[in-house]
Amino acid sequence: MTAAGLYVYGVVRTGHPLPAGRRGVGDPPGPLRLIRHGAIAAVAGPAPPGLRARRRDLLAHQELLLALAADGPVLPMRFGMVAPDEDTVLRDLAAGEQERSAALTRLDGRCELNLKASPVEDGLAALLREDEGVRRLRDEVRGRPSYQGSLRLGESVAAGLTRRAKAAVEQVLRACAPLAEQLVEGPDVQGCVRNVSFLVGRDNEAPFRAAVERLAAEHRDAVELRLTGPLPCYSFADPGSVPATA
Repeated sequence: MTAAGLYVYGVVRTGHPLPAGRRGVGDPPGPLRLIRHGAIAAVAGPAPPGLRARRRDLLAHQELLLALAADGPVLPMRFGMVAPDEDTVLRDLAAGEQERSAALTRLDGRCELNLKASPVEDGLAALLREDEGVRRLRDEVRGRPSYQGSLRLGESVAAGLTRRAKAAVEQVLRACAPLAEQLVEGPDVQGCVRNVSFLVGRDNEAPFRAAVERLAAEHRDAVELRLTGPLPCYSFADPGSVPATA
């Protein structure tokens, strides 16, 4: 698609500094500026022509948001948010100033950590120890090999591995919840049984990571855990995210 106008990266408090030496998306990268209205400001720059989700620009967008977050809370925009002109940005800031100011206060001193959980590929031995039905089907296929039998066995194994991973990740989430302030379920990801983002205080980031590492080791025969972050707080910019519960 062809872009024109202002590329908007996120919303910050009006006194938020721009990271030294940072520029935005595009080739060459565009200069950054603040468009202020009252207590909040949009971080914006020129929208490059022919804007597409190239890896270079995706990284530039995310790295700028993380650099901004080092100096205070940020309400991040998704990649590709383009406004036609400055007046449009100012009208949008004016319409949402109160809500965005409250959201910035809520995110101050916090970051987003994302946890994806998937069944372990080498969990068959543990599944066979625990699931008599899968063991019996395995023995039947060994005694009377057939295409249909092998298909049913494969489906049974996949379902069993998924079931064990889901049970394990529920224990993981219960253990991690006290270290987070909020959580939100993310979209389905192929190969994953859960995709959850946590809002974590900066002081709790290291304990949270340590807890995930410990739980990953405890449940390594059932679920694989992949923790990513800190990330821009995409999942918590909307006040509809829910409190974490044990």
